[in-house]
Amino acid sequence: MSEKFNVPSELPRYPRSMWRTVTTLPTFPELKEEIKVDAAVIGAGIAGVTTAYLLSLEGYKVALVDASEILSGTTGFTTAKISAQHGLIYSELLTNFRPEIPRSYYEANIEGLRFIREMVETHGIDCDFKEETAYLYTNQEDKLDNLRKEFDAYQELGIPGQWHDSLPIPVDAIGAISMPGQAQFNPIKYLKFLVEKFIENGGLIYENTTIEGAVYGKPIKAYTIDAELQINCNEMIVTTHYPFWNVPAGYFSRLNVERSYALVVKPETTFHGGMYLNIDDEKRSIRSATFEGEEVLIVGGENHVPGKSDNTFDHYLELEKFAGKTFGSREIPFRWSAQDITTLDKIPYIGPLSADYPFTFIATGFNKWGMTNGTFAGLLLRDNVLRRSNPHMETFNPGRFNDKSLAQNLATGVKMAKELIAGKFAGAHEKIDNLEPDEGGMVRHNGKKVGAYRDPKGELFLVDTTCTHMGCETAWNEAERSWDCPCHGSRFSYTGEVLEGPATDPLERIKE
Repeated sequence: MSEKFNVPSELPRYPRSMWRTVTTLPTFPELKEEIKVDAAVIGAGIAGVTTAYLLSLEGYKVALVDASEILSGTTGFTTAKISAQHGLIYSELLTNFRPEIPRSYYEANIEGLRFIREMVETHGIDCDFKEETAYLYTNQEDKLDNLRKEFDAYQELGIPGQWHDSLPIPVDAIGAISMPGQAQFNPIKYLKFLVEKFIENGGLIYENTTIEGAVYGKPIKAYTIDAELQINCNEMIVTTHYPFWNVPAGYFSRLNVERSYALVVKPETTFHGGMYLNIDDEKRSIRSATFEGEEVLIVGGENHVPGKSDNTFDHYLELEKFAGKTFGSREIPFRWSAQDITTLDKIPYIGPLSADYPFTFIATGFNKWGMTNGTFAGLLLRDNVLRRSNPHMETFNPGRFNDKSLAQNLATGVKMAKELIAGKFAGAHEKIDNLEPDEGGMVRHNGKKVGAYRDPKGELFLVDTTCTHMGCETAWNEAERSWDCPCHGSRFSYTGEVLEGPATDPLERIKE
């Protein structure tokens, strides 16, 4: 690896999820034949697993399908806070909507928290579930008014909370809001239980099976890449994090994508409990967890648009610096990053794909809070499929619309156009011969700009860096060894395989 991308010895060389490392999950086959079920759930993260489990309890024959392994997406790389305290969400929603909407958003997330708590208590799930107080704080004078407005929103909406002038941990703050009765857990241990119960209820799970689209009728025919196989179903529920359709409903122009980073740190000092998130320019998230019988801290933050960071290792270094200065750091056993999706108005889209497709449902845009939003999505999607009334349906309806959404939609379109143009004219940064082992980047090859990565053994991998979703140019992510698209967040391995949608087709491999 070249010196400019040298990884300090304190950081793990490769990203790895603590949740997935400490929990062994069952494996499942690829789809090999045409099947018929009552409902097909596409995407096996927290929303998909919860939805599939709940529908199986209702007697539905359900197939749960994932393009990779179950729980290998953002759910497997989360900080796993189960909280209704979502940054400055309530003051923002009060600015844009009548009070009933932010109150509904709060109640829905508390319902998600309550469901997880009741599942853990009823079934005795060993998933390190622990109730904690959540804190939202700032140490910037120019952010203090925003925090006070959020506290005012709590009071107006009847949300439990308390104002503080400091924090119970050694982090500088000039103001904070606490929300009691929140929680944290190991999400993979919890969801493993739901997966096992789903199988007991007759559910089917298929891994490494990419659904590329559907033919709508009775039944719906959800088909794999190149229409090789299909799933016939009466209801289709898509929980693939980012929807794989460009049409209908134009979700590609209604969602924003952001990456963030996390370290697991063995601290030198005692941690006094609580879950923490700031609203400052340098985002920081803190919670405790247990690894190998001892308390560790999960320190997160450092947000940016995928494909728009010169050196992704720098984000890990900033978190390492913060953790070491604040708590001391004996060891960093894990590092990882994750991708989160936000809707135009910060409220997830959960419900019918569109008015023209009443038997196809969607859940996306959890705005970094997938533990509560994703769990509630399962509850709301179940009620949608059963045609059962739910007081929060209109709040989360994907077909909702307001003037601000239109303006943001246009801004998203302009952003994509700029990325398309900038990507096509960006130059190559390296010569192939200059690439050292375990280094990648854009290079010139036979007169063309291509993506290149040389693995630790010296083998070279070349790809066309044009994203197969809508044609934007991907950028090299050194910390994750991936090609990331700045337009809609698709990610590809150095061999070109899809790591994260909405793209479903791999990057084209180029011969040396």
